Amino acid sequence: MSTRTTPHEIVERALELSTADGCVVIADEESSANLRWAGNALTTNGVTRGRTLTVIATVDGKEGTASGVVSRSAVTAADLEPLVRAAEAAARGAGPAEDAQPLVTGTPTSPDFTDGPAETSSAVFADFAPALGEAFARARAGGRELYGFANHEMVSTYVGTSTGLRLRHDQPNGTLELNAKSPDRSRSAWAGRSTRDFKDVDPTVLDAELAVRLGWAERRIELPAGRYETLLPPTAVADLLIYQMWSAAARDATEGRTVFSKPGGGTRVGERLSPLPLTLRSDPHAPGLESAPFVIAHSSGDDASVFDNGLPVPATEWISGGELSRLTTTRHSAALTGLPLSPAFGNLVLDGGGDKSLEEMVAGTERGLLLTCLWYIREVDPATLLLTGLTRDGVYLVENGQVTGEVNNFRFNESPVDLLSRASEAGRTEKTLPREWGDWFTRAAMPALRIPDFNMSSVSKGV
Repeated sequence: MSTRTTPHEIVERALELSTADGCVVIADEESSANLRWAGNALTTNGVTRGRTLTVIATVDGKEGTASGVVSRSAVTAADLEPLVRAAEAAARGAGPAEDAQPLVTGTPTSPDFTDGPAETSSAVFADFAPALGEAFARARAGGRELYGFANHEMVSTYVGTSTGLRLRHDQPNGTLELNAKSPDRSRSAWAGRSTRDFKDVDPTVLDAELAVRLGWAERRIELPAGRYETLLPPTAVADLLIYQMWSAAARDATEGRTVFSKPGGGTRVGERLSPLPLTLRSDPHAPGLESAPFVIAHSSGDDASVFDNGLPVPATEWISGGELSRLTTTRHSAALTGLPLSPAFGNLVLDGGGDKSLEEMVAGTERGLLLTCLWYIREVDPATLLLTGLTRDGVYLVENGQVTGEVNNFRFNESPVDLLSRASEAGRTEKTLPREWGDWFTRAAMPALRIPDFNMSSVSKGV
């Protein structure tokens, strides 16, 4: 298809070409703009555009319904029919799909389905770029160097089905990561923000925050491994709870394979996970964190089914007042487990009832550690969701309500589910950027958490 062909026309043409018993077509139109900098100077910038088409064919047989999924980028007019036929061939060559369900019907058509895709451009940085230049000047005058990048993308997704669905969602997504270093590279500090349009992020504010942290790092304190009272900032809490939710498929729990499996059978739904009144929720209409209000599934897995494309996604509480209330389900896994239908989430918000800022929580700490962020998080044991990873870009010692210096980095070993059970305080919920999972998941709002005995299992060298 030419660049003048709108995505909705491609969707309609693919559906017309289909000879399968059922068909779902997903067109993703993506544009992005980015800035990169190093040593207080811009290095590169660019704008990209792309299109991906996914065709899902379903074929009914005596033993059940099979599905075939084929995705390709840069699809031309000549490629469209072969793509549809490839999906049909994949379906006919496959056995019955375990997650087979009737394709979704009845969802209203998006009023802008026939409109062209939304696009981003370098204009998104019109106010941000001058402020970045000001941050460079301040950093240069303060004897520090700034590194980092800003990225903004817009994805317009069009979903059409042989059952009549015509849905469209525009998803803006922006990230800002800023790293400040001392000239000798011995000290490093990081800050990040997520944004929809770069109108609510100010690099000069982040630079001022990083300048303070580099100042803290002028005094170096070596500490051994051990358990420490630790303040986890919102970014670290987000990384841990995102992984927890990625491990919260109801079917896996029912089959006894996850931390949410109940000994002797069943799941831990209804069990209290935290003494704090924590509520973990997702809402496609959460202000500033808006996500798709319907299922967009390019493939089937533990928490998604291609047969559910177009299914409405409601606001959902996963943990309510400290109690596990939901696990992720498709229509198929909901029927298998007897649990409510709870489609996978596009954002994640944790509310703990606290109103203190991270700075106020520091002021209330007699002795403990303040983390900046976590990285290289990996799973050790799925049965307990034990994770390991490293601290990065600043771990600070707090004594009598004041930061007194920077300590060495650590490797940690903790389960986010276990951390929730031991958390003694939750701060004020605020929008945050996950450091580890920022390439995959950015729409999160979290409070800082106080953990009385966070397990720093070993010392890690490096900044």
